[in-house]
Amino acid sequence: MKATVIGAGLAGCEAAWQLAEQGIDVVLKEMKPEKKTPAHHADGFAELVCSNSLRSDRLTNGVGLLKEEMRLLSSLIMEAADHTRVPAGGALAVDRDSFSGYITDKIRNHPRIQTVAEEVTQVPESPCIIATGPLTSDALAHSIAQLPGLETLNFYDAAAPIVTLESLDMSRIFRQSRYDRGDDYLNCPMTEEEYHAFVQALLTAETAEIHGFEEKAVFEGCMPVESMARRGEMVLAFGPLKPVGLTDPSTGKQPYAVVQLRQDNSDGTLYNLVGFQTRLKFPEQRRVFGMIPGLEHAEFARYGVMHRNTFLASPGFLNDHFEMISRPGTYFAGQMTGVEGYVESAASGLLAGLSLGHELMGLGPVSFPGLTAMGAMGRYVSTPNHRFQPMNCTFGLIDSLPVDREHKKIRNKQMRYTLISERALKYIRDWLEQEQHAVPAAESEIP
Repeated sequence: MKATVIGAGLAGCEAAWQLAEQGIDVVLKEMKPEKKTPAHHADGFAELVCSNSLRSDRLTNGVGLLKEEMRLLSSLIMEAADHTRVPAGGALAVDRDSFSGYITDKIRNHPRIQTVAEEVTQVPESPCIIATGPLTSDALAHSIAQLPGLETLNFYDAAAPIVTLESLDMSRIFRQSRYDRGDDYLNCPMTEEEYHAFVQALLTAETAEIHGFEEKAVFEGCMPVESMARRGEMVLAFGPLKPVGLTDPSTGKQPYAVVQLRQDNSDGTLYNLVGFQTRLKFPEQRRVFGMIPGLEHAEFARYGVMHRNTFLASPGFLNDHFEMISRPGTYFAGQMTGVEGYVESAASGLLAGLSLGHELMGLGPVSFPGLTAMGAMGRYVSTPNHRFQPMNCTFGLIDSLPVDREHKKIRNKQMRYTLISERALKYIRDWLEQEQHAVPAAESEIP
C-alpha cells in the first residue's frame, strides 16, 4: 500500500507521519530546496514563517484542547513542539530552527517515508494528500481548480474580526435587521460623539506591515475600514456603519451610526463585524474596536487580517475528514482547506493521514464528532456556508454542553470550557481503545 503526500509543511509532515505509522509507504514531495515560495527561507520541513508560537497550551482554550487531542493521537508536530519548546507562560512556543530540524530528521529517517525534492504541477492519482498551503504554486493551483465539485479557488485580501457572543454586553446591543426584516443582526448603536471618537481612533491606529509577497491591489469590496475612514469623516456613516432602517429601542430613534454583527456559525456563538476588514495590528484592534458600544470586553475568536491567500471552497467539496467528495482517496490538508493557524493545519493533516491510512487498510474513514476540537474543525470546513472564510479552532465551533439539570448552572466560562475539554479527551481515549481491537480488511477498496 502506497500513498503520495504533496507539501512538507506542518500539515504534510503530519499526514505523512500518520500514514507511515499505520504501515503505509509514503512518497512525500516537496519543492524546497529547489524552489521556495516568497514566504519561506529555510530548506527544512515544517518551517514556521510568521511566529514561533503555537498559542495557548491550556484546556480552557480551543487550540489548547486541539493540541491535547493531537498528543493523544501521537502527533509528530506536537512531539516536536514539546521537545523544542521555550518558556512562554501559558503558551506553547518553540525554537523554530530546532522544531523544523526535529521534524525534518524524523521524516527523512522514517523507513516508510521517501522524500522527493520536486515541484508538483498536476494533482496526482489517488490515494494522495495535497497539503501545499496558502501559497500553492500557480501550476498546481490551476490543476486543483479543475477538480470536479470545486466551484472555485478563493482569493481573498481581507477578513473581518469575529467575536464570541458571550463576551458582548447585550445591554448596549439590540437585535434587528434593517427595515424590520427579522432580527438576524446584532446592532451596536453609536452617538455622534462616539462615532467621531471612533473615526479618530481608526485614523491614528497602527497598521500591520504588508510584506512583499502580499503586495496586491485591494478589491473595493475588501477595503480596510481604516482606509475608508481616511476618505472622509462621514464615509463610514454612509457605508458599513450606516444606521438607515434601524431603530434603537432604548431611544425609539435611528442611531447616528451603527456597527452591525452577523452570526458566523450555526450555533450562534460567533459573530463577525460586518464590513470591518482591517490591517490594524491585533492589540490595536482590541483597543479601537473596544470603543464600539457593547464590545468593550469582546473576546476575539479571530482578528481581522489582510493578506494574499488561496483556499478551497471546501463546503460541498470536502467531507468532514478532508477527503474529496467526488474523488474518494484524494485528501486535502492545511490552511488551503479553510483552517487557520499552525496547529489547526497540522491537525487537519493528522486527521487526513489517519483517515486515508484507515481507508487503505480497509477499516473505513475516520471522522470525529463535533464534541471534539478536531471533529469540529472538520465539520466547519465541510458544512455549507456561502460566506466561508478560514477559521481558527475556538470553543464556538465545538458542541456546547447539554442544557440539563447538571450543566445549566455552570456560569463560569473557564469551568464550562474545562468540562467540554474533558468530554472531548474522553472520547478520543475511548476511540483509541476501540482501535486496538479493529481488524483490517483483507484488501483495501482503494488501489
